[in-house]
Amino acid sequence: MSSFRQGCVIALIVSGAMTTPAHSEAVWPDDQWAQRDPADAGLDPAVLQDVATYLGGRGCVVRAGYLVYAWGDVAKRGDVASAVKPWFSTLLFLAVESGRLESLDTPMASFEPRLTEINPDLDHKDRGITFRHAANQTSCYGVREKPGAAFDYNDWQMALFSSTLIEKIYGATWDTADRVVLGPLLADILECEDAPTLIAFGPEGRRGRLGISPRDFARFGLLYLRGGAWRGQPVLTPEHARMAVSSPLPPDLPRTSGELAEMIPGQTSLGSERIPDNQTDHFGSYSWLWWVNGVDRDGKRMWPDAPLDVFCALGHKNGQRGIAVIPSLDLVLSWNDTTLGDRPEQPHPLNAVFRMLGRAAQ
Repeated sequence: MSSFRQGCVIALIVSGAMTTPAHSEAVWPDDQWAQRDPADAGLDPAVLQDVATYLGGRGCVVRAGYLVYAWGDVAKRGDVASAVKPWFSTLLFLAVESGRLESLDTPMASFEPRLTEINPDLDHKDRGITFRHAANQTSCYGVREKPGAAFDYNDWQMALFSSTLIEKIYGATWDTADRVVLGPLLADILECEDAPTLIAFGPEGRRGRLGISPRDFARFGLLYLRGGAWRGQPVLTPEHARMAVSSPLPPDLPRTSGELAEMIPGQTSLGSERIPDNQTDHFGSYSWLWWVNGVDRDGKRMWPDAPLDVFCALGHKNGQRGIAVIPSLDLVLSWNDTTLGDRPEQPHPLNAVFRMLGRAAQ
């Protein structure tokens, strides 16, 4: 294990995110969040107002299981774009834990045999794509590298991954995905208030985009903050909950060269429709479709003013939509429709948010 990965694991263990304590006295939301004033939760309300002003849009802050601050309409569902992706890695872990899938290293071709037929000029490389590759964006589906050889943030492969999960592993259709998969496996367990959906949001023809309210997305963050447990009962194993947010890709893993390779005929996309799709680097900070506070090839940290243990689900430019979980602060921040996409990309505008949250907790 690299020294950076060891550092991440140590930071998370110290923060308490890596264990599943007996939460008999912990606060959990029922069909509504229990609320507390920010000051009573140890947060400066004036600084939280600065966070809301900086972000715009709508969102909420949860600390120690209480909803302590909100701005805008936190009950309104909206598309969260790529912030849906950790929900799919979670469904993958649940498939393994329930025995629906033998292993994270099972070839995807076991469920999608058309992968065995494409790219004969590249020795049918896609036969080697595993679910582990897909859930770390290293499948190299649609580009010429072999699976695992490079990172390719690619919405065609995410559509392949999500549809294989929903349709082949769980036996649903996109029209029944909410009732058969999302509800019983996650939304119902988390007692969501605003009916999250995988089928009613996102651009036409791009199924699998999550429509969810900020206050419901915060429940998903709380699940991971509490080590995969809900009301003291494991939803995910602690091992999978830990691994999901503490296993960043190594900084020296190359980004794809972006040379086009064959995809399955009729392949859809989760979002981007560029061919080939090659949206961003991993910056040493991508872990099972979560973004963590890693270090890139040049030794630069993703968010230098944030705690080492922060992890995020981010959608659209600069993370306009998403959640951040900070175990060392016992805090979840959830937001949507923000102005982050209008800000310069460097330094990453979320760094300022994390700096403010640190001040709020002093």
